[in-house]
Order: sequence, then C-alpha cells, then structure tokens
Amino acid sequence: MSVDVYLNFNGNCREAVEFYAEVFGTETPKIMTFGEAPPNPEYPLPEEAKHLVMHTRLNIDGSNVMFSDVFPGMPFIEGNNINLALVSKDIEYMTSVFHKLKVDGKVGMELQETFWSKLYGQVTDKFGITWLLNYDNGETAF
Repeated sequence: MSVDVYLNFNGNCREAVEFYAEVFGTETPKIMTFGEAPPNPEYPLPEEAKHLVMHTRLNIDGSNVMFSDVFPGMPFIEGNNINLALVSKDIEYMTSVFHKLKVDGKVGMELQETFWSKLYGQVTDKFGITWLLNYDNGETAF
C-alpha cells in the first residue's frame, strides 16, 4: 500500500508535469483534460476549462505523484502545505535533481551533510513546491 501525493495547479499543470518528467527522467505523462471528460448536459463545461489538466501522474522513484489543474472558479493556494521528500542512495542523481529544481526556484538549504544525513538539501521550485532531498544511508528515519 502507498500514499500518493496529489498536486493542484492554477492553469499551468501541463507545464509543471512536463518539467517534472524531464527533471526525474520519467516517461512522457499521459494527460487527460477536462474537455476529454464525457459531457454532462446539466453542467456544461466552461470554454476556459476544456484545455486544463483534469488528471495526470508520474512515477517518481517508485512513488505515484498525481497532478491536476483546479477547475475555474475553485480556490487555489500555491503549495503552502505540500512538501515532497526524495530519499535516495544515489548522490549523483540527487545532485542532478536538486540543480534542475532550483532553476528559477529558491534554495532553502544547499545540498550538504547534516547530523542525520550524508547529503540533504531543500529547494522550492518555480511552481512553489518544496522538495526535501535526503541521502538514504539505510539508517535514516526521514
């Protein structure tokens, strides 16, 4: 059993998921738009919603991360309560991912050794999502 993360975006979901697919070297995501959903005559789809992403997902290091645009008119708060943790035994991979995520983002903590990890860093990417990168030495509780 797993817990999957679901991230919502405010009209730029397609750009975000394509960015993450490139950063993490995943397969090209399959994207379903609101316009591809079966029509419901009782609730006509607004024109501005047709191109927005209804659902897509990536498998990032064995974890499913799902993505969607918020429906027009629904409230949106950019990533203020979402953090994603990438725990890996591959230092080169983590370093590569960190440097890609920090482009147009904000580094909270540069990659460095900490008391709990040989390598740890924190970066908020250009979409407002905070990533915690942590080296897995087999002893971490992170």
